[in-house]
Amino acid sequence: MTRVLSALVLIALVGSVLWLSPWWAVLVLAATVAALGAYELAGLSRAVGAPVPVLVVSCAAVATCAAVPIGFGSGDALLVVVFALVVTTGVVTLAGGAPSPSTMTRAAMTLMTPIYLGVPLGAMAWMHLIYGPRVVTFLIATIVVSDSTQYFVGRAFGRHKLAPAVSPAKTVEGAVGGIVAAAAVGASLGPLWGQAASMAEGLTLGVVLCLAGIVGDLFESMLKRGAGVKDSSTMIPGHGGVLDRIDAYLFAVPFYALFLRYVG
Repeated sequence: MTRVLSALVLIALVGSVLWLSPWWAVLVLAATVAALGAYELAGLSRAVGAPVPVLVVSCAAVATCAAVPIGFGSGDALLVVVFALVVTTGVVTLAGGAPSPSTMTRAAMTLMTPIYLGVPLGAMAWMHLIYGPRVVTFLIATIVVSDSTQYFVGRAFGRHKLAPAVSPAKTVEGAVGGIVAAAAVGASLGPLWGQAASMAEGLTLGVVLCLAGIVGDLFESMLKRGAGVKDSSTMIPGHGGVLDRIDAYLFAVPFYALFLRYVG
């Protein structure tokens, strides 16, 4: 029941912001999610003995998220943020004390966190600004239907582990079910909502988004398993952390943004 109630609250929040709020509210929501995700990543890094400053990586994730919508129109804003990230990573790492086996991990996490979170979340805000809420809703619908189908098909028919060392619960059968479901969403909603020129293009888009989402899910699972935790946090009752809810989107969004910019 807790899981269902949390899901309903999230759907209501995201839906109202996407469809009823001005564009800047979407950016504020994306930046807030980026900051919360950065907080969780900092916790994972701390768990492996490579602590990074939470405030620094959270602010960097927010700045990167905000720069992306501007950067799609003018690359200068995004370039400035990238330069600042590189320099900040060096300064923070130097300020972390004497060299140790964790030095490289701390530097990598300081640089990776804002890019991993800020770029795709900022791209979602850009999609909403340029193309409207329907485009973002299509992405969310594709990932949600795919994820749900993976879960139920995996539970009912799963026999072969997809990546047992990383995510023992995921199965090949579940992944196939998710791909089929995403293809159906893409083929039906893509042409209807204007994301694709034909059913074939929509089907292909759905499959690509699903595959990217699966890889994104597995990547976040690997980070958690490396840190020895089940969930990225307990921030969302019944669902784990923010990262646990957005991991698929973080890898699917870049493909979708490029599709919208150059193909769709």
